[in-house]
Amino acid sequence: MRFSQCAPLLLGTLASAVGVLADTPDASTAAPAADAESTSNIIAGAYIVELDDASPDAESLYKDLRADGLEVKPSMDLKFRLFNGVSFRVESPDAVGADALTAQIAAKGAVKALWPVRGIRFPKFNPPSARPHKLPASTPQQQKHQRRGLGDGDGDAFTPHLMTQVDKLRAEGFTGKGLHIGIVDTGVDYRHPALGNGCFGHEGCLVTKGWDFAGDEFDEGGNLKPDNDPIDTCQGHGTHVSGIVAAQANELGFTGAAPDATLGVYKTSGCAGFATSELLVAGIYRAHDEGADVVSLSAGDDSGFSSDAAADAVSRLAAAGVPVTVATGNSGGLGLWNAASPASGREVAAIGSVDNTKLPTIMTRGEFTNGTGSHGFGWLEGNPILQANTTVRLWAPAANASDLTTYACTSVPADLPDLNGVAILLPFTVNCNSDNQAANLVTKGGKHIIYYPESDARVAATYVYTKGIEGVFVVSPAQAAAWLKALRAGQQIDVTMTPVESARIWAEDLSNGPGAGLTSGFTSWGPSWEMVVKPQFTTPGGGILSTWTWGEGDYAVNPGTSMSAPLAAAIYGLVGQARKTLNAQALRNVLSSTAKPLPWFDGKTTHDDVLAPVPQQGAGLVQAYDAAHATTLVDTSSFSFNDTDNFTPKRTFTLENTAAEAVTYTFGHAKAATAYSFSADDMLTIARFPPPTADAWASIAFESDTVTVPAGASAKVTFTLTPPAGLDAGRLPVYSGYITITPSSPGAARLTLPYVGLAGSLHDFPPFHNQRVAHTGVYLSSTETHFLIPVAANRTFTIPRPGSTWAPSVLPKMVAIPTIGTPELHVDLVPLHNGSDSGSDSGNATTKPWLGYTIVGSLPRTPLYYAPTIGYTHNFDGRLADGTVAPEGAYKFVASALRIHGDRDNKDDWVVVESVPFVLKYLSQKCKRRLLEAAA
Repeated sequence: MRFSQCAPLLLGTLASAVGVLADTPDASTAAPAADAESTSNIIAGAYIVELDDASPDAESLYKDLRADGLEVKPSMDLKFRLFNGVSFRVESPDAVGADALTAQIAAKGAVKALWPVRGIRFPKFNPPSARPHKLPASTPQQQKHQRRGLGDGDGDAFTPHLMTQVDKLRAEGFTGKGLHIGIVDTGVDYRHPALGNGCFGHEGCLVTKGWDFAGDEFDEGGNLKPDNDPIDTCQGHGTHVSGIVAAQANELGFTGAAPDATLGVYKTSGCAGFATSELLVAGIYRAHDEGADVVSLSAGDDSGFSSDAAADAVSRLAAAGVPVTVATGNSGGLGLWNAASPASGREVAAIGSVDNTKLPTIMTRGEFTNGTGSHGFGWLEGNPILQANTTVRLWAPAANASDLTTYACTSVPADLPDLNGVAILLPFTVNCNSDNQAANLVTKGGKHIIYYPESDARVAATYVYTKGIEGVFVVSPAQAAAWLKALRAGQQIDVTMTPVESARIWAEDLSNGPGAGLTSGFTSWGPSWEMVVKPQFTTPGGGILSTWTWGEGDYAVNPGTSMSAPLAAAIYGLVGQARKTLNAQALRNVLSSTAKPLPWFDGKTTHDDVLAPVPQQGAGLVQAYDAAHATTLVDTSSFSFNDTDNFTPKRTFTLENTAAEAVTYTFGHAKAATAYSFSADDMLTIARFPPPTADAWASIAFESDTVTVPAGASAKVTFTLTPPAGLDAGRLPVYSGYITITPSSPGAARLTLPYVGLAGSLHDFPPFHNQRVAHTGVYLSSTETHFLIPVAANRTFTIPRPGSTWAPSVLPKMVAIPTIGTPELHVDLVPLHNGSDSGSDSGNATTKPWLGYTIVGSLPRTPLYYAPTIGYTHNFDGRLADGTVAPEGAYKFVASALRIHGDRDNKDDWVVVESVPFVLKYLSQKCKRRLLEAAA
């Protein structure tokens, strides 16, 4: 029996109708589907070019490209003090192909350097609920009592500042006065009273400079609409960042770390938060040109490589002496090697995150009196919603009640007083239905219930639907405990609550769980694929209170290294003021040596006997006061011992003693957890957080364990590192630790220098699996399901010819997801000529050579340069990267990846993996009719 080419499609249509897939692995074990197109964030046909010194403008370049037949659309003029270039788009880039187009542009005489434009998204947080703007101005005395934990004195008691010693510098008068800090982000809502109250661009404003490079409506594929106003009324991210740097005194009682600094804000995205590397580059260079002393950037992508236009830009600023702090990223769950670009740049201060010691929680403000005056407190509203201002007396069951968690579950005591006009203070109950409990209280006139949980972790709104209850509220355990103590002492407490829509707000510091004060689980890990130490150090980023869009909550608590980078930028400025230098390298060195390495926290347990890995925390938690007053200076911030192929055991650093007397230094070694990049299995599964660790550490021998340095003098210190033994090099174990430097000066802080190394070879590690392993590998899948499931060899895909209006049902999907990063990734289509593909035209296709293969062409949006482990997937519809259509026939896909540290001109430095063969056929008009009939 012979089937026509329509048969597989007809059978597939019937199978889809009844939801049956033959020989399909369990969906729970299949990899999730990637985007329908390439997972690369490179924007096809978009480039950033640095112009040659002999080419002052781009017109000659555009003229040459147009003479080649390319349709060029200029995008941005990138002419700055440290960079002279442009960005542009080439229309219909697939007609040439990414590789050929890149080479064609790079060959032009006007081109000094060339980068593809990458798409980047700023994190989008869920904004708090909107509130009206009827908040009265607070007096300094009121501000002291607006926020628990901040209201006990006039000093800076904001926990991120306490953790980093900013409070100590502020107490000495270092507040950022005279500093100008640049923020490259989503803009700023300077209408906010804590961010300028509508003042922008004038002397006396907080935000004195800025520019909008994108426009509010800009999103992926959109057009830029730049203007001179960086206001952000819709995204919020930049407003939160700006508050961390320089928020003014406000009703929640906190300020930014450098409240007397001025800001220059450079808006690089629209409301959707989508930005591009060209926008970031423009913002970075303009911030420098407009006099920024320090620049903060909280955006990037998880490339792990340092070669990127934005990374180059921030490195140039650092080389020019201007500090730039960049968020390392929030991909800690993905394991090692995920430092975001541009944080991965060689001279960039990449900033990781530590969880706040407290978790600020935004609540509604209430008032209570207890005979000593009026006091504020915070509450969360549940159901029913409070309809009117309410003042009631607080009442709680007697302290000798047998079990308050079951109180009123079945009944209420007969001698219970009338509860009308009181608020009943009760713990959350898990022993009965809260509606039953409320119904029993209603029988005694109860209308208002204030619940409290047993721990901060359970502070959340609760809901009661019992008729007669008029308001349900939740307070923190600490507030409830204070009230219960007062009630049992015989005090009378009257509580006043105002409906949320007209109430003021309150921020309460709650417990931040077992990881409070430790390195955040979400913070991205280094090192870079070039074995550069990343991050440099950490600041609080887990649970940070700051400003938010005015009218959309006004204040918000958000997590992320996006919150860490601006605090680090402010600290750079404050320490620079104290040390009277803003030199990027000098400040990075002193901040690194005085940072506090934290113990290893694996998400559940704190391991006090070993420090967190350097690829997670860098030098550790920044200590601003110690950095400002350090009298011992080190000429480096860290050491990388690279991998085994590039290992150099002996290193030297210089100590400078700026104290007024001689100091004797004692050297030592503090071990950090050694982390594996891959799990202990035969499939090289990427190790997610927490990565498996090994009880093996490097050892360090100093030429001398002590050295005495006279006042004002320097000394060289030489040491030799021996890598840890007994590790499985095939799993790429990353070892790290800290050189300790203890001065003899009384009260002087111990200094540390982080180091990192790899007990394995990045070059020799294969970038690809030849099958699906976990979420990685090179294989042929299909669009048949939402999962990346390998298909059998020699499957026939009958699809509409490209350009047809007929929507395809099942396309071949190429999957090429590397195990480690690769500097260059190609995916090509190879025709088969074995005689088994009857009727094949692939043998007549135009071909070219590549790594010993004869290829028809490359898949769209390839090659990828500096490809991270997200790799590439593509739904193949017959079109190739140059816009041509592959003929019908038998094919296989071939993926080739350049090894790290490899030479692209050396064939042996490429790893090549083939997919199973498949047959490509195009749908005829006759098949279309039969399919339409079958579907009907």
